[in-house]
Amino acid sequence: MATHWTLGCDATDPHALAAFWAQALGYVSEPGYDEPDGASIVDPDGVGPAIGFLRVPEGKAAKNRVHLDLRVAGEPPWDSGERERLIRAKAEQLLSAGAIYVREQTYGGTFGHLVMLDPEGNEFCVA
Repeated sequence: MATHWTLGCDATDPHALAAFWAQALGYVSEPGYDEPDGASIVDPDGVGPAIGFLRVPEGKAAKNRVHLDLRVAGEPPWDSGERERLIRAKAEQLLSAGAIYVREQTYGGTFGHLVMLDPEGNEFCVA
């Protein structure tokens, strides 16, 4: 049996960062969790892990050692044109929500994924 787990994240503004990631992932605020220095989001279907955000005094200092890959195109096999369209559409939504575009990753000249930053500068990929 798998162990249930929560992803813990440090944040300057935990409520704003939780709101960004809730929108990005289709998550909702965790019912009953109401802390001024923390926020928690959960999968409304109860499948994915919870993600907690806690206020810390220090800012982000280096590249993430762990990051999220948003797999908006689903699982292979893919129609490459449709996959790229889905990735770029999600990236546009995330830009509107406060994300920052970093770069496009290609593999052998073929589109792979987009690298982005969340509103606090944490790297993530849209694939």
